[in-house]
Amino acid sequence: MTARRFAQVDVFTAAPLLGNPVAVVLDAQGLTTEQMQRFTDWTNLSEATFLVPPTHPDADYAVRIFTAGRELPFAGHPTLGTCHAWLAAGGTPRGDVVVQECGAGLVPVRRGDDGVLAFAAPGRRRTGPLDEDDVRAIAEGLGLARGDVVDHAWCDNGPPWQTVLLRSADDVLAVRPRADVLGERFVGVVGPHAGGDVALEVRGFFPRPGGFAEDPVTGSLNAAVGQWLIEAGRVPERYVAAQGTALGRAGRVAVERVGGQVWVGGGTVTVLEGTAAIG
Repeated sequence: MTARRFAQVDVFTAAPLLGNPVAVVLDAQGLTTEQMQRFTDWTNLSEATFLVPPTHPDADYAVRIFTAGRELPFAGHPTLGTCHAWLAAGGTPRGDVVVQECGAGLVPVRRGDDGVLAFAAPGRRRTGPLDEDDVRAIAEGLGLARGDVVDHAWCDNGPPWQTVLLRSADDVLAVRPRADVLGERFVGVVGPHAGGDVALEVRGFFPRPGGFAEDPVTGSLNAAVGQWLIEAGRVPERYVAAQGTALGRAGRVAVERVGGQVWVGGGTVTVLEGTAAIG
């Protein structure tokens, strides 16, 4: 066993315990993939990240991102949480933005004047409408009729999100997923709010070993949803999405498109820090 510097950061919230936590191991050099996966599974969080030396000359740091049972090339809330932890531990970016190296390549993370972090949404690996068989299976797995689905699309930017648009935020909050029908799918569900400061309600469901889970707040899903719905003209180029409501959280995700690039941001706050024994 070796002691590694560790932080647990709540993401997409300015107040602790209302967002989505990520476990960040700040000095993971020398750990094996198996050790990283075992620690991730033990945390029982949606993701854990491990900072390692960068290999790209333009990167400020490199990170490996794990979820239950697998490694991910990219994930959104772990990107913001890892950047927050790296900066809090004394990391200094080389330029105006922090450049993260991960399995999906280089991901810029900018810091607003208020300290809020936002990442540049990576390109989607798969886009376009879902197959009709998938739409029907997802509708059934969410307890919906096929006619309840207004639109649908692949939102794959690492996690292979299959996303459906419903008529309203209330419809999104009413869904009750069935793991036996949804199977191994990563399913995003979005619907518009009627008014106020929040434009969309978002929920994300994904498979875990031995079951199925709902993610409290999902950066990757919100990034790809923003790209999809802004391009489709269904949301403005700048909006706020809510996620985690069904789980008693209050996640808020700020999405905006600037010069063709979608940025996804939100509050980050350290909740735990110290050392973790990993062996």
